[in-house]
Amino acid sequence: MSGPASSTTFCFFLILSRSFVLGWLASFLPAPVAVKWHERARSCLGALLGIAFTGGLMYLLLGPAANIPLLVAPMGASAVLLFAVPASPLAQPWSIIGGNLVSATIGVTCAKLIGDPTLAAALAVALSICGMFALRCVHPPSGAVALTAVLGGPVIHALGYRFVLEPIAIQSAALLFAALAYHAATGHRYPHAGRQDRATASQAADEASRVGFARADVEAVLARRGEMLDIDPDDLYSLLRETQLQAFSRSFDELRCEDIMSRHVVSVSAATRAAGAWDLFKRNKVKALPVVDAEQKLLGIVTRADFVDKRSLGALAPILDYFDGWLRGDALRTPNVGSVMTTEVCTVNANAPITELVPMFANFGHHHVPVLDHAGRVVGMITQVDLISGLYRQTVAKARQAA
Repeated sequence: MSGPASSTTFCFFLILSRSFVLGWLASFLPAPVAVKWHERARSCLGALLGIAFTGGLMYLLLGPAANIPLLVAPMGASAVLLFAVPASPLAQPWSIIGGNLVSATIGVTCAKLIGDPTLAAALAVALSICGMFALRCVHPPSGAVALTAVLGGPVIHALGYRFVLEPIAIQSAALLFAALAYHAATGHRYPHAGRQDRATASQAADEASRVGFARADVEAVLARRGEMLDIDPDDLYSLLRETQLQAFSRSFDELRCEDIMSRHVVSVSAATRAAGAWDLFKRNKVKALPVVDAEQKLLGIVTRADFVDKRSLGALAPILDYFDGWLRGDALRTPNVGSVMTTEVCTVNANAPITELVPMFANFGHHHVPVLDHAGRVVGMITQVDLISGLYRQTVAKARQAA
């Protein structure tokens, strides 16, 4: 082939190649970051304080003449995880402590036994990954800890296994303490462990029938994929439920809160004793109780987390009750609901569209939203399951009508 035909073919392949290369390069572009600016600033400030605290503590413990690094480079990577992405399974307390200690031990061992630094470094990182998987403490910066043990130079090599304790263990613990304190002070959940109020087997089965999937379904899919994802299964399950909620609510703007709320509301007064409220929790199998006055107007809300079942402590319960009351100037009685309730309650009007519920559940972490009438009286309660269940029923009803 020659002449105009060959030139056309060449141009065609050139255009295809150019499109392929441009598409390949476009895949390098980062995905949009959904983190809000105040959260970014909070992360930056946390890392600043965490690294400063770690370095300052090492200085106070070892002094200026110490031959041990006051900060090792992997701590910077750990700070990114602990302060910028604290929800990651890779950023949890056992991940940083276990991962760094395992990798430091393996790195020092490889440096002592293998003369070639390149081979020792490669083997140290590989064995560190194996150890972290085995002990369930995968922490990416720990790979740099293993490399530091091998390639850190004469100062690091002179420490031997002391490197595991000083500086790795001390700096890891200091950085973790700073993260725990900072997240607690700024109202951020950390450690990001699995939620303690997971549903029982019967509740999970009931939820699956109403919502369409249960947490066990998420776990089964993750197990089938057979690879590690950088997200906690509880967070993934919550994200999927909130996505389903958002999609449903977008399709049903005409649906009102009164259409999906639970109308049978178990409430208490501010004067109700703690023991009485706990009995209501157990008898009605609920996790939150609205606190109302004589006119059923909302005063606050109490949850199971606000109480401790002291009767499970046996003979110690009366003693604890006595001292707990004594501290409040009430030596013979247990505290009442009014002393422990939350007064800042997120509520919704009965005639409000259900779209108003989405940010309450998705962004603010609420699990129970009281529903009020025009006079401010409690007329219902909505949970995430109530919302999704109501939307699901509407979807089925509309599908039947269309058929």
